[in-house]
Amino acid sequence: MFIISQFFVAMSQVLDIALEIYKWIVIASALISFVNPDPYNPIVKFLRNATEPVFRLIKRYIPTVIYNVDFAPFIVILIIIFLQRFLVPIIYNFGISLR
Repeated sequence: MFIISQFFVAMSQVLDIALEIYKWIVIASALISFVNPDPYNPIVKFLRNATEPVFRLIKRYIPTVIYNVDFAPFIVILIIIFLQRFLVPIIYNFGISLR
């Protein structure tokens, strides 16, 4: 049981780090959208490729553009924070309870 317990604890920590990194990618993408970046820049391409599928999914179900301001990055950040505060501790505590 110890190995399974450690697996869930480690998985929760990796998930938390991955969500934190993606949160910063979303923030960078939102900040980049305020300027007119070169669309062929590799960093801009990476940010767009990493965030646009999630933004499109949010925009499909929720109207996010209000007064020409796109709130999709804000909604994605709220979802990430929710997952970090809700899902990660559940996985971590489940792993701890298996000991």
